[in-house]
Amino acid sequence: MKTQFELNESRRHFMKLLAGASAGLAFSGTLGTFSSEAFASIRAGSSIEAGIAYPISTGFDPLTASGASSQAANLHIFEGLVDLHPATRQPYLALAAKDPEMKDEVTYHVTLRDGAVFHDGKPVTTEDVVYSFERVLDPAKASLFAQFIPFIESVKALDDKVVEFKLKYPFALFKERLTIVKIVPKHIVEAGQSAFDANPIGSGPYRFVSATKDDRIVFAANPAYNGIYPAKVEKMTWFLLADDAARVTAQESGRIQAMESVPYLDAQRLKRKTEVQPVQSFGLLFLMFNCEKAPFNNPKVRQALHYAIDTQKLIDIAFLGNAKAATSYVQDTHPDYVKANAQYDFDKAKAEALLQEAGVKELKFQLLSTDHAWVKECAPLILESWNALKGVKATLQHLQSGALYGAHVDKGNFEVVIAPGDPSVFGNDLDLLLSWWYRGDVWPKRRFRWADTPEYAEIQKLLDEAVRAKSHEEAKVAWTKAINIIAEQVPLYPIVHRKLPTAWNAKALTDFQPLPTTGLSFLGVGRK
Repeated sequence: MKTQFELNESRRHFMKLLAGASAGLAFSGTLGTFSSEAFASIRAGSSIEAGIAYPISTGFDPLTASGASSQAANLHIFEGLVDLHPATRQPYLALAAKDPEMKDEVTYHVTLRDGAVFHDGKPVTTEDVVYSFERVLDPAKASLFAQFIPFIESVKALDDKVVEFKLKYPFALFKERLTIVKIVPKHIVEAGQSAFDANPIGSGPYRFVSATKDDRIVFAANPAYNGIYPAKVEKMTWFLLADDAARVTAQESGRIQAMESVPYLDAQRLKRKTEVQPVQSFGLLFLMFNCEKAPFNNPKVRQALHYAIDTQKLIDIAFLGNAKAATSYVQDTHPDYVKANAQYDFDKAKAEALLQEAGVKELKFQLLSTDHAWVKECAPLILESWNALKGVKATLQHLQSGALYGAHVDKGNFEVVIAPGDPSVFGNDLDLLLSWWYRGDVWPKRRFRWADTPEYAEIQKLLDEAVRAKSHEEAKVAWTKAINIIAEQVPLYPIVHRKLPTAWNAKALTDFQPLPTTGLSFLGVGRK
């Protein structure tokens, strides 16, 4: 499985295309002609300008798009049969006309919305739906998203309106997981995947116009869209402003009406001119151990380093209050939150006692950290807590994410790591969030190297029980047991769950909502 830090050949090819023969090259989508009837409620010349914190790092093809800016753009360009609302995290019917019909435990029928068309004017067909799912499931395509729909056995068009899904086993979260696959036009993709990756065509409320590397992404309203979130402005421009100061300046000056990732230090100043709201997210700073390397193969040592962190000091200084100490694998605002049995409140004496119980008199190791600005602010404070322990000497090295995983973690060349993560951008159900780090080979086997333990085997059984459960209550019982094992063993476990501050001009935008993930959403958002 590719991580978002490991660009495959098609992504490298995309970046070459985007760079182009000259610095100003952009990829244009078909603008078409605005329908006066469809746009009767949109003021002529209306537009939204926004500040995005991440550069274009992957293409836009939903098969492979994992970059933050591409993911956010695709929320507006493409539709799934069911989609997850970016702000509320609740599933809603998109290309599906009604809820999936359960024919038996492993058979579902999904009916398409009448009149849905792609941006080139061609109708969305059941053949397109089958094609979209099959290409994600095709092992040869190596799609990151295949891991989220392993329960699907086959997809078949029954007629021009109904698609049949056959499952390998009963899966209680079938409807929620339909949000993973975006429906693409088969005739366009087969004509040239690379061109489609750079010039995406979907059925969503906005059409792709152009993307210029390190500059902007431009969208235009889709006059043929007939779903529940039609475009409310004629045009959107997202400025790619990775520099924090540049985003803040653009927001203060009025050049943009909304920005993501407000720097914590600038939040109060921005509040004088604009709305700023931090939203509690799943997004976390995690502590990960090489569980094959002594003494970190002993859970008492791992627990000791968690107890030793002065988390409240970390929250106050590095996050300026914009985070919560982890009390479970998921944040306390998650609908399936349950407080874990193991709690790691700051306790230096407890940490030293656990090291003594583990037979560790001297502990010397290097902490590896990603080079994200906010993570770099956290690392010295964590190091300070650890070095205050008797017999502990920890050093620190910051690395770019690709180097951290490629040269160190994936080769077993590490002891302890802190890094950020947020799989909730792909979905919000607890099975998906737990499976991201605790299923498959990438994380438990190749990274934190815990896959040979009986506790790991027990978690696999519990996760299987949960997805096969006949009720949500039964599933939650299994998830709770799994969370308690993870919280006790802490091979990879959150230190804090972040709050994500977003800024927007409430005098300029209607119905805007900040997100609990990276990116911005303008679904249903208009201009005053």
